[in-house]
Amino acid sequence: MPAKHALKLTLLIALLVCSLLACDVVPSITMNGTPVTAPSKAGGSDTLNTWTQTQPGVELRREHWKGASGNEDTVTITRFDTHKVHVSIGYQPDKPLQLKDWMQQTKAIAVMNGGYFDQRNQATALVISNGQASGSSYQGCCGMLAVDAQNNVDIQSLNAQPYDPSNQQLLQATQSRPMLIENGKRTQFEETAASSPRSVVAMDNQGRLLFIVSPAQAFTIDELADLLVQSDLSLKTALNLDGGSSTGLYVNSGDQQVSLDSVTPLPIVIIVK
Repeated sequence: MPAKHALKLTLLIALLVCSLLACDVVPSITMNGTPVTAPSKAGGSDTLNTWTQTQPGVELRREHWKGASGNEDTVTITRFDTHKVHVSIGYQPDKPLQLKDWMQQTKAIAVMNGGYFDQRNQATALVISNGQASGSSYQGCCGMLAVDAQNNVDIQSLNAQPYDPSNQQLLQATQSRPMLIENGKRTQFEETAASSPRSVVAMDNQGRLLFIVSPAQAFTIDELADLLVQSDLSLKTALNLDGGSSTGLYVNSGDQQVSLDSVTPLPIVIIVK
């Protein structure tokens, strides 16, 4: 290549790089069909790892997590004071919806995917929605998010405390697997070793409910359990939900919004109002 042409090419590349660096645009990326907006900075300071109260009883936080495999993701965490919100389960096997449509239908503060379901959109375990029970409870394993008639919210290990309909009068429940944390300690389980989008419902030592979502194909379930225990969230219990293409979280609270839509239409969701 003649020297003068090489010089022109070098100058063009330099101009292009400078113009790109001058752009102050936060990119929108897509991971496995789930839109994820890169976290922005307010006033030049990093907003990660900081709780933001969006309204009384509702807090939002984003954290950057790195698993033992080296994979990384920005995890979104929503924390609720269960005395100031109402938790319910939506179940529509005959009319599954994208999470954004569940949000529009329910006008909720937050909506998250629930437990597992089959190809016919039927729950693979017990689900209770507004007092109506469907399916059969897991036996000897797994866990359950449950709400009783007094609006008490709990995450129950079905191994330690099997569901007993004669003694438990529940209005809302969704079951899933595995339990990741029980009594503040990491559990042991055998699950797939594949990395996938992940969603978790948890309760901390102060009795607050947490939705935790990792939208990228970053962590195995084992890695996720380790990261939860290592975090400063002070979790007492944590239950893995139906992740993968079901993973999603919508929040509309105060001036804060989260829009992580599920790839798959969902028959089961957890609703917070």
